[in-house]
Amino acid sequence: MAEPTLMMKQYLEIKEQYSDAILFFRLGDFYEMFYDDAKVASEILNIALTGKNCGQEERAPMCGVPYHSVEPYIAKLIAAGLKVAICEQTEAPQKGKKLVDREVVRLITPGTILDGDFLASKTTNYMCCIFKDTGGAGITFCEVSTGDIMTTSFIYGNETLNIIDELARFAPVEIIINIDGYEDAELKKYIDEKTEARLELCNDAYFLPENAEALISSHFKDMNDELNQYSACATGALLSYILQTQQMDPQHIRNLEVYESAQYMGLDQSARRNLEIVESMRDKRKTHSLFWVLDDTKTAMGSRILKNWLLRPLLNCAKINHRLNAVASFKGDNIARDNVREVLCYISDLERAISRIVMGSANPRDLVKMRESIKWLPRLKKELEFFDAPLIKEISDFDELYDIYDILVRGIVEDPPLAMRDGKIIQKGYNEELDRLRVIRDKGTGAMAEVENAERERTGIKNLKVKYNKVFGYYIEISNMYKDRVPDDYIRKQTITTGERYITQRLKEIEDEVLGAAEKIAALEYKLFGEIRDILASQVDRIQRTARCVATVDALCALAEVAYKNNYTYPVVDMSDSIEISGGRHPVVEKVLRGSLFVPNDTSINTSDRRLTILTGPNMAGKSTYMRQAALIIIMAQIGSFVPCDSCKIGVVDKVFTRVGASDDLAAGQSTFMVEMSEVAGILKNATGKSLLILDEIGRGTSTYDGLSIAWAVLEYCAQKIKAKTLFATHYHELTALEGKMDGVVNNSIAVKKRNDDIIFLRKIVQGGADESYGIEVAKLAGVPDKITKRAKEILEGIESEGTQIRVISNGRRIQKDASAQIGFDAFAGNEIVEELKKIDPNVLTPIEALGKLFELSKKAKEGV
Repeated sequence: MAEPTLMMKQYLEIKEQYSDAILFFRLGDFYEMFYDDAKVASEILNIALTGKNCGQEERAPMCGVPYHSVEPYIAKLIAAGLKVAICEQTEAPQKGKKLVDREVVRLITPGTILDGDFLASKTTNYMCCIFKDTGGAGITFCEVSTGDIMTTSFIYGNETLNIIDELARFAPVEIIINIDGYEDAELKKYIDEKTEARLELCNDAYFLPENAEALISSHFKDMNDELNQYSACATGALLSYILQTQQMDPQHIRNLEVYESAQYMGLDQSARRNLEIVESMRDKRKTHSLFWVLDDTKTAMGSRILKNWLLRPLLNCAKINHRLNAVASFKGDNIARDNVREVLCYISDLERAISRIVMGSANPRDLVKMRESIKWLPRLKKELEFFDAPLIKEISDFDELYDIYDILVRGIVEDPPLAMRDGKIIQKGYNEELDRLRVIRDKGTGAMAEVENAERERTGIKNLKVKYNKVFGYYIEISNMYKDRVPDDYIRKQTITTGERYITQRLKEIEDEVLGAAEKIAALEYKLFGEIRDILASQVDRIQRTARCVATVDALCALAEVAYKNNYTYPVVDMSDSIEISGGRHPVVEKVLRGSLFVPNDTSINTSDRRLTILTGPNMAGKSTYMRQAALIIIMAQIGSFVPCDSCKIGVVDKVFTRVGASDDLAAGQSTFMVEMSEVAGILKNATGKSLLILDEIGRGTSTYDGLSIAWAVLEYCAQKIKAKTLFATHYHELTALEGKMDGVVNNSIAVKKRNDDIIFLRKIVQGGADESYGIEVAKLAGVPDKITKRAKEILEGIESEGTQIRVISNGRRIQKDASAQIGFDAFAGNEIVEELKKIDPNVLTPIEALGKLFELSKKAKEGV
């Protein structure tokens, strides 16, 4: 077998070290890919697959992309869930050396993306690291593009469920996990089936406590004492992974937040999905969600912080009211608020810009954007002087970064090229040596024009031209018509079809001076740009603090703007156990309806005499909307937002749980009813007396008797054991009998106006239970043919007239109701066939015996025995 070339040997050695990545191998002006990498990349990128003779018997499959426009290609590969290794030439080609040195300078993964071209500006891009063993678990999230990092741990049971909730909350694009953690079947199933994150499975060496402690001590000041073993291992492994992939210390990741679940409202994945907090449940779009309603921010930073608030509503009353006071202050002065928002329009994404600067990937235009943003900081601070809320005063005392602005003004030209290789980056007057070299270069360029004019006069050749290319440098070009006039001191350099190319001693001297100056200028500009970038990187703390203040101002202003436009009101938030909402509206439905009338409703829940509301009424009448709007109003209040109602008083809610609708999980062998019961079990296990429960149609996934019994038992448990504030929608009208018989239970229903066989939904919540479900009328309204609805009515009348009596037991009392549902075996107690069936043990019958027994029982049934 033939030996590969030197270059291919180098490629194969590097590729072996990065076997799990697509290797972008720099060859001149292209990044080339070979073998399997080329086959995979060519298909994803839709580029031609060619071949290269690498000294072996068969040509190596190859494809390539230009290095100066590589970003879109990398973005496509990352979006496909792949990892990309960037292998650069680390030295210039040298005479006598056949092979230049190359090495991987960066690994790009979904979670380590820094370039703005790869990221949606308002979207967070978290990666996370999970460490889990039999004693507990730690999880750390990091947004590498902004430097945000936070960690928490779970050591009191339910670790898997808590980790899943955090994964659902932050939706990371990349997950790093230890092998033992991934062997947890439930966690593995969730990661594999419910997330789209790229998975990096790491061995135990990555998570050694001693390594984690050393890394955390060197990166974060005085943080080891605040972290337990699980958080430390997760954080250390995450930092190690970032160091390995980026090949440099991520100094912009500096402020580690250690948080506990008790700091924020509990919103599990079901609640976030069913309440459509950050995305629509049906198509996962950002529209038609609560975030869509509230996000009227002017900066990408503000949008991201607002989304973070929505995913982590506060439990601390003082902090909630601190925000509410600020929103009220902004809302109270439309002109001053508009002035603030106008300034915010000119401020770009400082968070992500400083991250790229620290990691060495910022280009000259990134620095110009930062300069233009910093220019508006004094104006922003001046506009904020009109507001006196304590939180606004606090965040408006930000660093205006005058010194950084001065460096950028003096150092970077107004409109630099995108790429540093093009030069023309550094301002005139910033560096004396650079200015001197530019004078030499410019004089040399003028000298070339002088040479051209002088040689035309000397030779009499009017079309003589001095030209330049990268191969020969400067030369004199003379057409074939005038070859006989060429002076003897001309040195022939090249023959072309239309003439000859020459150089002279004078031309060579000027060329050496001009080209030498140009090369020195390019190198010096690159060096000076790097120095400016380093100066900015050394001020990362200051820039990040200012960016966070600007983002907070933007988010608060957005909440005030939305409150003003939508006529939201200031909620009273305290530590009481009651929720009192007057004239509440669903924020998303109201916005979607636009000019249409939304019918407002009151909500009153507490932990004493109104802890559980049974809500009855027909389908499509608005029960789900009513329950969801109560939950959304509470969430909005606890992030510090005004709310859509006439007035409200909110006692802080620690967790919101929802059981709304269900879908089969066929892959797991779970029916609708099994999914429903699993969710109910989770709610009953984790809810507290400070929680809000939204329960819709519990028990509907099974037979009527079983469903009614389960709904009844769940209702009793919520009202008597947990004593949580509960909205309980049901079609089991039998449950309404509990009002007055069980403490804290009240009946409400959706008002309906019926005229003959037609109904009109009034969308109004009234006291008392509904007397019927109006199912046939709703079917008619939905377009079911008249023949079917008429026949259904006939059947219903027959069932109601001959209905079987059922009994449901509550606290020792028997309540009788007419039923039209399944009939249990107990109704036939004493029947001979039933008694025989009770005696049969199917486990001991052979198939023939079972068939014989079936024939025997069938014959008795037909004879009426």
